[in-house]
Amino acid sequence: MDKKLKKNKTIKRSFKGDMERPRLVVFKSNTSIYCQLIDDENNRVLTSFSSRDLNKDKKNCNIKTAKETGEKMGQKILDLKIKTISFDRNGYLYHGKILAVAEGIRAKGINF
Repeated sequence: MDKKLKKNKTIKRSFKGDMERPRLVVFKSNTSIYCQLIDDENNRVLTSFSSRDLNKDKKNCNIKTAKETGEKMGQKILDLKIKTISFDRNGYLYHGKILAVAEGIRAKGINF
């Protein structure tokens, strides 16, 4: 099995999102960063946001864009009246763009 897939399976086993504390999954590609808030008990996505929603024509994602993405996602989470989440970094290091997304979400007052 691929090393990254094995790591993701291990991480996913330790995180279980419910309506009181849903799981926020971050995925990073070469050009964009994506966030999804997932309720694992009901198997549904509560809300999502990506850096492509910020700039349709711009396909480059830097740390500034990642922080803006986190702030917008934080606002969407607040609109759902959720204060605490589980942050699933999806096997990525807590550094760079992933850190910027987390800081953007924390700037809106979300705890994890």
